[in-house]
Amino acid sequence: MKRKEEKAVVVFSGGQDSTTCLFWAKKQFGDVEAVTFDYGQRHRLEIEVASSIAAELGVRHTVLDLSLLGQLAPNALTRRDIAIEQKEGELPTTFVDGRNLLFLSFAAVLAKQRGARHMVTGVCETDFSGYPDCRDVFIKSLNVTLNLAMDYEFVIHTPLMWLTKAETWKLADELGALEFIRTKTLTCYNGVIADGCGECPACVLRKRGLEEYLREKAEVEVR
Repeated sequence: MKRKEEKAVVVFSGGQDSTTCLFWAKKQFGDVEAVTFDYGQRHRLEIEVASSIAAELGVRHTVLDLSLLGQLAPNALTRRDIAIEQKEGELPTTFVDGRNLLFLSFAAVLAKQRGARHMVTGVCETDFSGYPDCRDVFIKSLNVTLNLAMDYEFVIHTPLMWLTKAETWKLADELGALEFIRTKTLTCYNGVIADGCGECPACVLRKRGLEEYLREKAEVEVR
């Protein structure tokens, strides 16, 4: 079966990476659905942004309750009393143990119910904060585990896995979505849409990547 005839489920937060993946999936597959997880994130705006983007793009959108994750793994994304920081030699306080494991596992259950064999996630181990569940080896391992657990042939796609943030912006541009992603997504840990607060690790990485890509694009246009 050709990809354009197949279904895909995108793990979707409404941020830069997952929105880029959503645009990518719409180019690759004939039927795309987005799934967002409510895990008690302190910025409820994330879910609102995800719902708004999905509606604007005409994509079916499901929000699943994973509030127990915040109970099991206290972190800076679910607790206002935990500062966003990263100490040398340690994972950032924004790391949520088991998050991508649970997200992809529940996305797989949904995908099977929808008759979808493809899942798309925006994890990346090029420009990232050292999260172990963003690594390619983890995704490949989980893909095998899910296939065995459900006796179903899933394929987990990671279109951003080996891209820098600048290259992710380039991909967004190639998909005709750069301004959309720049102005309508929420990446900021402090809950500020578009360019964000400019100070948290997510905003710094996003801004640096955008500036690098725009600089490279301008240089190419001058030649």
